[in-house]
Amino acid sequence: MEIEVVEGDITEQDVDAVVNAANRAMRGGGGVDGAIHRAGGPAVLEDCVRRFPDGLATGDAGWTTAGEMAARWVIHVVGPNFNAGQRDRGLLTSCYRRALEVADELGARTIAFPLVSAGVYGWPLDDAVDAAVETLRGTPTQVELARMVAFGRPTYDLIASRLGQE
Repeated sequence: MEIEVVEGDITEQDVDAVVNAANRAMRGGGGVDGAIHRAGGPAVLEDCVRRFPDGLATGDAGWTTAGEMAARWVIHVVGPNFNAGQRDRGLLTSCYRRALEVADELGARTIAFPLVSAGVYGWPLDDAVDAAVETLRGTPTQVELARMVAFGRPTYDLIASRLGQE
């Protein structure tokens, strides 16, 4: 699998699936979650309510339609909230592994990831990048392209350095 990094808006990525850093309730929120729900329109929330009436566990992944976005699917993952004391790195790496497993089930070959848990959930940036890169590199998958979408140049530069793409 090729792993690349771009700086930009995850909702504008022309890929089979975009990954949403969701909360456990699966009803929309702030940050990446809010942007995906706004860009995808009401169909994303309607699918979340229908498919995940009880939400989703931390570290797990599930999919919905991408609604009005270019992508076909949204793969929702629930990252650990570092600020709330959820410090188990295994929950963070599970988000990336499970997203790839769901992508394989769907037949998705291209997927765009945000940096899970690194925003309002407060996971330390260096470790969030390392967890993403290590897991993506180490997980067997049929996905051909994993695109890390960095929000801002400093995050882009950090991910690029970890990928050896400076």
